[in-house]
Amino acid sequence: MPLAGRRAKGTRAVGRGDVRDGIRWLRRLTLLGAGLLLVLLGAAVPATAHAALRESDPGDGTVLRTAPRHVTLTFTESVGLLTDSFRVYDPENHRLRTGTADHAPGRSDTARVPLPAKLATGTYTVAWRVVSADSHPVSGALTFSVGKRTATAASPVPDETENPATTALYNMARYLAYLAVALLLGIAAFVAYCRPPTAAPLRTPALAAAWTLLAATAALLLLRSPYEQGTSPADALSVSSLTHTATSRPGALLLARLALLLLGGAVVALLRARRRRLPRRFTLAATALFSAALAATWSAAEHASAGLQVPLAITSATLHLLAMAAWLGGLVALLRTLRRLESAAVPVLTRFSRMALASVTVLVLTGVYQSWRGLGSWQALTDTTYGRTLLAKLAAVTALLLVAACSRTWTNRLTGAARAARAETGRAAVPARTPEVATVPARGPEPAPASAAVPADAPEPATAGASLPPTPPPPAATFHLLRRSVLAEAAVGVLVLVLTTLLTSTLPGRAATEAARTDTVTTGIPTASVTTVPFDTGAAGGTGKVQITLDPGRVGRNSVQAVVYGPDGGLAAVPELRVSFTLPAQRVGPLDTKVTDRGGYWVADSFALPIPGTWTLKVTVRISDLDQVTVTAPVRVTK
Repeated sequence: MPLAGRRAKGTRAVGRGDVRDGIRWLRRLTLLGAGLLLVLLGAAVPATAHAALRESDPGDGTVLRTAPRHVTLTFTESVGLLTDSFRVYDPENHRLRTGTADHAPGRSDTARVPLPAKLATGTYTVAWRVVSADSHPVSGALTFSVGKRTATAASPVPDETENPATTALYNMARYLAYLAVALLLGIAAFVAYCRPPTAAPLRTPALAAAWTLLAATAALLLLRSPYEQGTSPADALSVSSLTHTATSRPGALLLARLALLLLGGAVVALLRARRRRLPRRFTLAATALFSAALAATWSAAEHASAGLQVPLAITSATLHLLAMAAWLGGLVALLRTLRRLESAAVPVLTRFSRMALASVTVLVLTGVYQSWRGLGSWQALTDTTYGRTLLAKLAAVTALLLVAACSRTWTNRLTGAARAARAETGRAAVPARTPEVATVPARGPEPAPASAAVPADAPEPATAGASLPPTPPPPAATFHLLRRSVLAEAAVGVLVLVLTTLLTSTLPGRAATEAARTDTVTTGIPTASVTTVPFDTGAAGGTGKVQITLDPGRVGRNSVQAVVYGPDGGLAAVPELRVSFTLPAQRVGPLDTKVTDRGGYWVADSFALPIPGTWTLKVTVRISDLDQVTVTAPVRVTK
């Protein structure tokens, strides 16, 4: 054996099997990380709703001379109403019988509920829950008073607005649906456009993606009503829940998605049973039509369905999702293809490179438009959760483009090597005038490796009996580098997909800015500052909390109201309560509010705060002759 074909004793060469083992472990770690991230996101806090309350009538915290006839809420986008969208509680925490909630005439963004004809003097609490136009529920509460403010036993939000189990299951189903549709549409686009020599390696991931998407869509359909109502997952199978979901726009889109998946699966099964292959142009057109219709069931139900330029926004969101699926799902298909093919995959790489370039172009154009539409201003890019999440996505996309550039470099090298090999084969295709007898080595013939196969698009030899030199395969090292680059590209793509899903669960920056600007009610009275401070004297039954309302919570004259709640959550009478404010940064205070007891409700009608800043609220609670405690909390006072 020649010296060049031996290995030095005690050394181990890194072969193709070692590289494949490393890629296999990297792939498993990527899938494990994606699964863990899915569980963490599903168990995260509830998603921020997309519709924000713009104004209310009566305004939050206002005192009215006469009782209102309606409670009217106006939001930043159109909203849908539930069977229990409004709950109104009187000062004794008894729920009032109200009329049926509906929309104001010609205003889909305004909801209202009629109140009883006569309301007693006191403070009322209104808890509300509606569904924003992009299918996410939003809830909150406000108070108003008739005649004068009184102590109310109703908490700001009487009931839980979210069921943690329902929210977690619903979010996990949403993330699974996004991952599955990206994989399914990406594989379909890869097979239809890139035309790999065999689609057998892609059947397993395609079937897994289709079944996952079908199961996730069914779960979203069942959980839709409990998610909107904030109830338990056990309510998913009730007749009323299913009826409500089927008659709502999000439910109709989910049903359309299920119908498309079942129809597509039936067509594919029929073609496979008859062993028929459709013309390439018809396959491309059918794949594009099916993909667009399926993607529209997302874009027509989320951010794009509300706000500015809705038709253009839905079109842009659909193209964005299709481009993302073609790129990220196509990467997974390419990774599976590169495991089986080498020189025969060069034409596939060339086609995928063109498809990826077109996808990136569409992603950039639609992404810029959607960012402008969602943000509204440069300041929202850093001042809102939507903007910060968008920055994280832009950073991930930048990393993805860098890795994609590396993949394109290796692809160009393989393409150049294939062209050179094809040219060499063409020159060697002319049959020799004097045929030569091939010499067989003494150790016997060896089978040609799979990597030495002639490319599918290589020219046929002119003469069947001509002796042609084998087409030299592209360098194996380049293929190994390309596989690793594609795997890294797919891993970063999963992160981009997760951040995209998070953006669909975040209040757009434009709406957040608008809601912040309209934080005051239509009457011009700013919302009162409410601070709840828990206390514990250390004695038996000496725990509770003090709720301090500073109205309007700005520089100048304010009213101070304080209510003490006992350990059971009910109103508690205490012999003494002192409330003071100190501004440590300016060495101002303590300023005593001099609240007085008015039958369990401590009030200071006029208290002046001279300058803005973060004041320290100090509350001293005495529950007996021997037991008292002093607690503090920060309070923000604006101009």
